[in-house]
Amino acid sequence: MFTVLLLKIVKDDMIEEMISKINELRARYYLRYLGKEALVSMINEAEVAEQVYNSNAIENSTLTLEETEKILMQIELDRFISEREMFETRNLARVVSYIEKKAKEQELNLDVMLTLHEMLMANIRDGVAGRFRKEKEYVRVGSHIAPKPSEVVPRLNKMLAIYQGSVEEGIVKRIARLHLTFEYIHPFVDGNGRIGRVITNYLLIREGYVPINIKFIERKKYYDAFAEFDRSGKIKIMEGLVEKALMNSYHKRLAYLESKKIIGLNEYAKINKFSYSNMLNKAHRQTIEAFWEKGVWKIGM
Repeated sequence: MFTVLLLKIVKDDMIEEMISKINELRARYYLRYLGKEALVSMINEAEVAEQVYNSNAIENSTLTLEETEKILMQIELDRFISEREMFETRNLARVVSYIEKKAKEQELNLDVMLTLHEMLMANIRDGVAGRFRKEKEYVRVGSHIAPKPSEVVPRLNKMLAIYQGSVEEGIVKRIARLHLTFEYIHPFVDGNGRIGRVITNYLLIREGYVPINIKFIERKKYYDAFAEFDRSGKIKIMEGLVEKALMNSYHKRLAYLESKKIIGLNEYAKINKFSYSNMLNKAHRQTIEAFWEKGVWKIGM
């Protein structure tokens, strides 16, 4: 019993330290942001392909990051891909870019969700685009059967009310809970995962944070978070993912805004005579200012 209590205290202290670090990075970011808005816009634009690639890959897309970039630049691919994957890529890129401005103008509500979904599903499944599930439209994800269609709107309204009414809990906990709740409800016939990740960034941008990128390499832990929530209502795994993703986004932007020399983490370890495996471990835990960009761990010197 004492050991369990001690572990809980240690974990709580680590969470508080991480939240404090995020707030520190956020403050530092805004100091550097002033006068460099154009640079931040360029970073955000360059990140669209990564956002699209990772979100689609989590949903079993076969496209690589390079292929995703080529589609968005309208460059012909070396292999055949389905029309659906083509539209999924272009539509999601459009949505990701759209929320950058829209989130600053309008609070997230059900109408906004429907608009985003209509944009996402256009030319893919027009019959279900821009609407919630109707009578007899049930969906299952693994062993989880989503609530019946008649419960979708009341549950979504409650989800938003809890989010808006829990400001004192901090952004990480609120975002983690809302994302898990949204995916538990699974309000659409198709496109729930992608829209769930989009509205997560919508809310972060609206509240003055930077967008996050849940990486495909974290897919197992991401789904573990849903299993934990489905099983016990706990949100600890998702909190950890959101925390690290936020820190990763701040580390990346600060490296550019502070005009640091950006190099691979492997090179950084060699220059400083550090153990690369140790640096890699710290990067995964975000205890150094490393960031994941285009499939490589990097850091600013």
